[in-house]
Amino acid sequence: MSIYADDVVSFTSVLKIAYNFLTGREYLRRKKVKERKKLISVALGFPDLIFAADSIPVFPIRMEEFKVNNILLALNSATKVLGWELTSKILEITRRFDVLKIVDTILNDVIGTTNEKYNKMFDLAEENAVPAELCFGIKALYGMHISKGNSIDANLNFAIRCNEWNKFSGSLKSIVPNQVWVDFPPKQVGDDKKALEIMVENINKAVTELENITGNVVSDNSLKKQIRIGNQVKRFYKSIIYEIGSSDFYPCNPATFAEILSLLTITFQDYNSNAQRYLENMSQLIKEMRERIRKGIGMDVFDMPRIILAPIYGGWEPKIHEIIYNLGGRIIYADWDILGLLEEISVSRTSNPIEDYAQFLLDAANKGIGCDRDNLINSYLKAAKNMDIDGFIFNQVFGCHSISNIYNTLEEKMKNNLNIPAIVVNFKKIGENVDYVKKRLGSFMERF
Repeated sequence: MSIYADDVVSFTSVLKIAYNFLTGREYLRRKKVKERKKLISVALGFPDLIFAADSIPVFPIRMEEFKVNNILLALNSATKVLGWELTSKILEITRRFDVLKIVDTILNDVIGTTNEKYNKMFDLAEENAVPAELCFGIKALYGMHISKGNSIDANLNFAIRCNEWNKFSGSLKSIVPNQVWVDFPPKQVGDDKKALEIMVENINKAVTELENITGNVVSDNSLKKQIRIGNQVKRFYKSIIYEIGSSDFYPCNPATFAEILSLLTITFQDYNSNAQRYLENMSQLIKEMRERIRKGIGMDVFDMPRIILAPIYGGWEPKIHEIIYNLGGRIIYADWDILGLLEEISVSRTSNPIEDYAQFLLDAANKGIGCDRDNLINSYLKAAKNMDIDGFIFNQVFGCHSISNIYNTLEEKMKNNLNIPAIVVNFKKIGENVDYVKKRLGSFMERF
């Protein structure tokens, strides 16, 4: 049984998040066909406007059919009768006697099958003559839309300062005709007040388009409600990264913890298409982690170096966290925090939620997603310092021209400013050059 499955059956919340992710196809079909909801594709973690329009955000890979659906449907039947808590306890008992392989199958498929799907989407993009120089993440997104674009009602684009990303988003019009854009003010604006005015205007335009597509009104109350839900999700997420991730005792082994963080990295992009349900699962996850630590259930990780691997949202080799674990370290995935997407949005009873959301987007753009070289480097340095990490692995994605060029400067500043060793690993596609990466990481971990 895998390291992941052996630990994670104790986390009912993770079973729920995994179940909701892998059975997205059925859930989304029901929402679209029976409830007449509009499905709007989104990436990078910006589902708020879609939820506020009473529609369904979807990170398109969740529309694919995963091999584990029959098993998950059986698990779902059990939970309807027994409830999630009892089902989780039964699964934990049965795995001890090696009677059922269901848990191992489900949880391995969360990672294994998802990675396989990512690679298939990458291959699908290449088969459709997508430019070879694009990075894995953009190619995979191309493939997702080529595969399921006919089931999507619209695509919500945030025009960050990555030229390839914006070209990709623009080209989706041939697949998904309804394209809603939220553009960011050009850097030349300079004046913060003027930039905010432009951002507000751009969001209002996007809201009008969403209202026309969905037939629903985005009211101040609906947006404020979603912002508050999002703030709570972000609060729990940051608690997992900082409180649990920085502790000397984990509620599970470090490889399991990294698997959970990778699952959150993927599902945060659309909240598994149900914001309230995702919030409840995140709340339960942090409670379960704290309870296990309180009871001394887990693993002492005091002498295990804490290593950040980033960025991963554009594609990475998931075997790395297991390699690092076997070499005596622990991996932390924190992309969304480094890029400023886990910052809470200031909202009050009397405030204008569009302005609040606009300020959040501007702050995130300045911190990371705007691809400003100096600000992005500072974001990595700040995260490394705040997490008190021992080492940094930079994931240099082939074809990424907006982030990958910061490594040399980042390595120098990690060493000189924080006395933190850093290394770069190259990535093009999941499963490629694993032996080479393992050898490089072996040499890196000898430093500790």
